[in-house]
Formats: sequence, structure tokens, C-alpha cells
Amino acid sequence: MSQKEYKALYLPKSTPEILEILPISYVAVKGSGNPNEEDGAYKAAVGILYSVAYTIKMSYKAGHEIDGYFQDVIPPLEGLWWMADGRPGVDYSRKEDFRWISMIRLPEFATEEVLEWAKKDVMEKKSLTLHLPGS
Repeated sequence: MSQKEYKALYLPKSTPEILEILPISYVAVKGSGNPNEEDGAYKAAVGILYSVAYTIKMSYKAGHEIDGYFQDVIPPLEGLWWMADGRPGVDYSRKEDFRWISMIRLPEFATEEVLEWAKKDVMEKKSLTLHLPGS
């Protein structure tokens, strides 16, 4: 499904409506801290997200064949934000206490295997180590 087919999600109408949304896969990073820090965790996390998304998008140039591949734009960055203390709302005067999950929607052809390949490729190219739960 292309970006145009997700128009109702990203460009909603001015009147409320109920949408039926099928499951959607994302690549996501969870973290904490001030998103405005120059060399902070948020900036690094967003960089990794876009690196993975572009690795998948440009896979055809790397000679990596993906079943069902089609070219499309990288979807917009999405995020969930909350405070460390769990209170409702976000206190912008305490950005260091932000908790967040940032994510980019994956195309339908990006299976778990495709995502694992892209993550490994990005980790090798950027000399990164991912800290995954249970590892």
C-alpha cells in the first residue's frame, strides 16, 4: 500500500469519521530525555530509524531482492510522548523527563526477515550495537 492509500491517516478530513485500519508494521525506538539535546538519545534514535527505512527503500540498489518490493516515499516520523512520572500530559519545562517511542511505518513487503536484514546492514555500516530486551 502506498503513501496515497494511507491518506486518511495522515491527512484527515475536517469532520470526525471512523476508520477501519488493518494492522500496520513499524520500525520503532523507545527512549527518554530531552529531544532537543544536540547529541542526545532522541537525535540518535531518529537517525537510526531513518537509516533502517532508507536501507529498505534502497535495497534494490544494494542488490538485495525483496519479494513484493515497490518504491514509495518514506512515511512521516510518528511518535508517542509521556512523562517519566506517568502524569497525564507533557510538561515542556521538564523535557529531560520525557519518555518517547518514535516510529516509521514500514511497507507491507517489509517482513520480519527484511527488517532484520536492514537492521544488521545499518549496524554494520554505522558500527552500532543494539541493546535488545533479553540480550
